[in-house]
Amino acid sequence: LRYLSLWPVQVSGHWPAGAFWTSVTRRGLHTKPSMPPCDFTPERYQSLAYSRVLEIHKQHLSPVLTAYFPEPLLLHQGHMEWLFDHEGNRYLDFFSGIVTVSVGHCHPKVNAAAQRQLGRLWHTSSVFFHPLIHEYAEKLSALLPEPLKVIFLVNSGSEANDLAMLMARAHSNSTDIISFRGAYHGCSPYTLGLTNVGIYKMDLPHGMGCKPTMCPDIFRGPWGGSHCRDSPVQTIRKCSCAPDCCQAKDQYIEQFKDTLSTSVAKSIAGFFAEPIQGVNGVVQYPKGFLKEAFELVRERGGVCIADEVQTGFGRLGSHFWGFQTHDVLPDIVTMAKGIGNGFPMAAVVTTPEIAKSLTKRLFHFNTFGGNPVACAIGSAVLEVIKEENLQENSQEVGTYMLLKLAKLRDEFEIVGDVRGKGLMIGIEMVKDKVSHQPLPREEVNQIHHDCKCMGLLIGRGGLFSQTFRIAPSMCITKQEADFAVEVFRSALIQHMKRRAK
Repeated sequence: LRYLSLWPVQVSGHWPAGAFWTSVTRRGLHTKPSMPPCDFTPERYQSLAYSRVLEIHKQHLSPVLTAYFPEPLLLHQGHMEWLFDHEGNRYLDFFSGIVTVSVGHCHPKVNAAAQRQLGRLWHTSSVFFHPLIHEYAEKLSALLPEPLKVIFLVNSGSEANDLAMLMARAHSNSTDIISFRGAYHGCSPYTLGLTNVGIYKMDLPHGMGCKPTMCPDIFRGPWGGSHCRDSPVQTIRKCSCAPDCCQAKDQYIEQFKDTLSTSVAKSIAGFFAEPIQGVNGVVQYPKGFLKEAFELVRERGGVCIADEVQTGFGRLGSHFWGFQTHDVLPDIVTMAKGIGNGFPMAAVVTTPEIAKSLTKRLFHFNTFGGNPVACAIGSAVLEVIKEENLQENSQEVGTYMLLKLAKLRDEFEIVGDVRGKGLMIGIEMVKDKVSHQPLPREEVNQIHHDCKCMGLLIGRGGLFSQTFRIAPSMCITKQEADFAVEVFRSALIQHMKRRAK
């Protein structure tokens, strides 16, 4: 029998309450998971026709194919963890605009702060003062340990990492900077050197002086097992490590030493690391690795940079910053995405000593960095995270969901690994658990599309686009986590039925 989907008819651009579909196969009936309720009604879409949007996109926007799905979603409105498309269909957003919407789409308090400031003062550069930048600097610096107290406000993660590279070189008087294979630190001409994912590389000179090193990937790398990472869910590969002594960490540190001995100068500028790799598919390192790597970098005169663009602001649950989960103190911290809940905002935070090294060599200026609207939004985001206990919610709901997803790894041969911390989760798809070979892209695409059709939006990552990335707004509930797991399981069942045919 051919696969058959029966969808209810839309009424006024909305699915009727209690809508469901069935798929009829040789194995019987499968019912669509029931979406949790939402007390928000979107406005009716009255803008460009979908066909016209596609036409304009083809004629006038970047030809790089970045949109998910053969028929890209045309989104119209957002409310907290929910998104609505131009037809009124509702989706549970479990990717948050690529790990960016930290406290919820159009959060009322953040909205109010933005609207209030828009009516007062949109913009003034740093040649004049305005109180919001000083209020925000005080709030943000209070969340970071000494001596990380000097803040440079910019507009994006790439721009923040650009500036951090410059700081490291100005302070160390050296050039070489190390980053992991699989790292993503931006797509600007400067940060492309730090980013080590194939599709972001090009055959023209860029990012000079950047050197890749082996990523200590416990699942896909040569070493690592069931006691090695800071996650409620460990790999199924067995491990003989003692609880306080990770042999995989020691092996990967030897590879890091080899990079220091062979690929960089005797004095280096620094080392960039995401506390958990995002674009590469939520890759975690062995416990203790970053601490030892930071010591080795400092012995060479380099500074250590933590890229918190995806891991910061409580997303990992146990700590406010990802670097704290590794028990390290960076010299520079970069942040973006969740800092402004989707508003273009980013920051570099460093020590007074490193900040002085930069200002001695460069008159650094940023036209839009720290503008009044951004600072009003940034302050509101910090207040919401605290008032609504969103870091604690990330810990509780994230751990709950991780443990439920781990059961799917045990149930399905194509689920190779489930990993992460708090509300930053990766599900790596494989052909089988023995070879670890990535599940072919077309099969991952089908599962991804099936999740969307059931009302769940999730992300993609990994060098082969083989890992599903789950990073919802930190306001989600256990009921919504249950729905997401149920949808993903249903998509896997549908896929296994297709395979069987």
